Amino acid sequence: MRKLATIQTIKELNPIPNADSIEVATILGWKVVVKKGQFKVGDLCVFCEIDSVLPDREWSAFLKDKKFRVRTCRLRGQISQGIAFPLHILTGVYSSEEGTDVTEVLGITQYIPQIPACIAGLVKGLFPTFIPKTDETRIQVLQDVLTRYKGTPCYITEKVDGSSVTYYVKDGEFGVCSRNLELKEDDTNAFWEFAKKVNLKDKMLSLGTNFALQGELIGAGIQKNNLRLPEKKVLFFNLFMINEYKYLDFVNFKSYLARLDLESVPIVNENFILIDNIDELVKLSVDKSLINNKVYREGIVIRPLSEIVDLQMAQGLNNGRVSFKVINPEYLLAYEE
Repeated sequence: MRKLATIQTIKELNPIPNADSIEVATILGWKVVVKKGQFKVGDLCVFCEIDSVLPDREWSAFLKDKKFRVRTCRLRGQISQGIAFPLHILTGVYSSEEGTDVTEVLGITQYIPQIPACIAGLVKGLFPTFIPKTDETRIQVLQDVLTRYKGTPCYITEKVDGSSVTYYVKDGEFGVCSRNLELKEDDTNAFWEFAKKVNLKDKMLSLGTNFALQGELIGAGIQKNNLRLPEKKVLFFNLFMINEYKYLDFVNFKSYLARLDLESVPIVNENFILIDNIDELVKLSVDKSLINNKVYREGIVIRPLSEIVDLQMAQGLNNGRVSFKVINPEYLLAYEE
């Protein structure tokens, strides 16, 4: 479960131009607007990440008209992502150690968007255990990782806002999965519809190996279709070798997609040298989409050109794969995400 609410340290406090009653705090790698004088640098706080849904309590009453959901907002020109509360909102016995997860203690849940009917599908079973689920960690909680891998040659892809899909072939069997479930063959399901349209089963089986393709279904009827696409399609971002239990590196990923005649998510930069400055990486995410330059892109995903597994990341962070997303705050503001 994602740590939506944790005890964290106020790392910095800085003024906001033309604002007398608020200032901006740095918590982990997030910029969070707080009341002036409420915290000092070094203080501990309860930090709630965006997409947290708070319980109906006295301390959360100000979010009632927002259905208690924590969203990205802009206050006096300053983007704020998350909310910092004083520790006194916690009751009972708890650890005040930095990093302590208090999500369940506070009764906080995660906002989950409604699943479009066209991708709900008929459930065949749980997501296969022989393939990792698609999940990227937000850059704001990975300062230590950035420091360790500063200078690493990486590539950057555009993060597209759609519905995650995994297609696999294993021992002659073809499977289709949503983010959390494997789905039965169904002509009304958009994931299956795409697979049949591009003859994906035969293409994948023709390679004679066990592997999975992971991508994002985008287009009309999917999420809010913020990219304004008239038709549905899948753009791919991962190729996972099942027998070896590893992802292909960038060059081989591109080679496999070319052999399969499939489209990847847009490639933003094929030779990016990783930096360890979160603020600069967030600025890098702010741009228009390469799919439709009239709208903001959702963000970017950064990965080493050669795959790296970090054992220090392995517990709870994407199976230890060095890979992370940087969400474009302007996108979140534009589409009220």
